Amino acid sequence: MIILVINCGSSSIKYQLLDMKSDDVYEVIAKGIAENIGLEAANLQYTPKGGQKLVKNLPIPDHTAGMRLVLDAIVDPVTGVLKSFSDIEAVGHRIVQGADFFSGSVLVDDDVIEKIRICCDFAPLHNPAHLLGIEACTEVLPGVPQVVTFDTAFHQTMPDYAYMYALPYSYYTKYHIRRYGAHGTSHKFVAHKGAEFCGLDINDSKIITCHIGNGSSITAIVNGKVVDTSMGLTPLEGMIMGTRCGNLDPNVVTYIMKKEGLTPGQMETLMNKKSGFLGLSEKTSDAREMNELAIAGDPKAKLVYKKLSYDIVKLIGAYVAVMNGVDLIVFTGGIGEHNSRLRRRVCESFAYLGLKFDYEANVAWGVDTLLSTPDSKVKVVVVTTDEELAIARDTMHLVQEIEE
Repeated sequence: MIILVINCGSSSIKYQLLDMKSDDVYEVIAKGIAENIGLEAANLQYTPKGGQKLVKNLPIPDHTAGMRLVLDAIVDPVTGVLKSFSDIEAVGHRIVQGADFFSGSVLVDDDVIEKIRICCDFAPLHNPAHLLGIEACTEVLPGVPQVVTFDTAFHQTMPDYAYMYALPYSYYTKYHIRRYGAHGTSHKFVAHKGAEFCGLDINDSKIITCHIGNGSSITAIVNGKVVDTSMGLTPLEGMIMGTRCGNLDPNVVTYIMKKEGLTPGQMETLMNKKSGFLGLSEKTSDAREMNELAIAGDPKAKLVYKKLSYDIVKLIGAYVAVMNGVDLIVFTGGIGEHNSRLRRRVCESFAYLGLKFDYEANVAWGVDTLLSTPDSKVKVVVVTTDEELAIARDTMHLVQEIEE
C-alpha cells in the first residue's frame, strides 16, 4: 500500500512516502519538507529513494500550494517515484492534540475534523496547521482515505488521579482541562521496539521512555499501558526544553505579567518560545550549539545541561516510585539518540537501582544500542524513533479494514 505521511507545522509540511507491504516490510520511497510556507524564503526539499536531495526555492503561498508541490515532486517525470497521483492509496497525518476524544488512530470524517478543531485551544501552534494539511489533501487528493494519529492517544490509559489537576472539578467538565501528554506516537513506538530489542515482554514490563529533543517528555509504561507522562494540558508542562520553560510555580506567571505589563498572549509566547534553553542560556535553543558552548565552558550553557539532566533524573526517579521499579529505560529523540554525555549523566544517578552502565557502548550515535551491561538489573537502550512509520502502520490497518 502506497501511503503518504504528512506532518504539518504552521509554516511547513514534512512528508514521507512509504510502500507498506506489512508492518515490518516496507520502503521509504521519498521524503522531504516544504518550509517557510507563506514567507519569502519558502523552499521545497525532496529526496527520492537512492537519489540526491533536491532543493527548490520558490513561492509557497499556503498549505494547499505546498501539497501540490509535494505531489508534483513525487510524480515528476525525471526524479519522481510514482507515475500518477492515483498511485497514492492513503494519507496518514500526525495530530498533536486529540484531548480525550480519541484513544487511537481514526479515519477522517466531518466529526473527527470538528473534534480536532475543538482541540485547537490546547495546541494552538499545531492543530490548526494539521487541519490545513487535511484540507489540502482533501482538495488535492479527493476520494483518497485519510487517517489521523494523535500524540495524545497513547496516554489515554492514565488513571484519573494522574491526569487530573487539583482545580475546581467544573473546569474539567466544562473545558476538558486535564493532563493529556504528548509525543505518544513516539513513546509507544520506542517502548515496543526497545522491549523487543532487549528481549522483554511488553505486556509484562515496567518501562520508562525518554523522548528528549527540542520538545521533551518522559513516560511511565506498565505492561504496555501509560500510567503517567510529563507533559500536561499542553506540551509546555514537564522538563526544560528548547524554548519552553517546563514546570513553573503558577504564581510566577501572574507575577511576571504584573511586573512586565504582559497580556496573556504575550506571556504564553514568553513561556513557549522565549524560555527553556534559549531563555536560560540567552544564546540559543539548538541543543548541538548548546553542547558545544557547554564543552567550551560557557557557564549558562553548562547550567542548561545540568538542569536538563536533573529534570530527567527527577522524573525517572518519580516514575520508578510510581511503578515500584523499572525494567527498562529508553532514550530517544534528537538529543536522546545523539548526546552520550547526557545519557551517561542520567544513568549514573541510578546505580542504586543496580543499573550498570556500559560506557564503551555509549558512544552510540543515532543507532539502536544496549547501554547497560549484561549483569545490570535495569536495562538501558537508545532507540531511534520513527513516528512516520508508526503513522503509516496505523493508516494501513485502518484502510485495510474498510476495504475488507
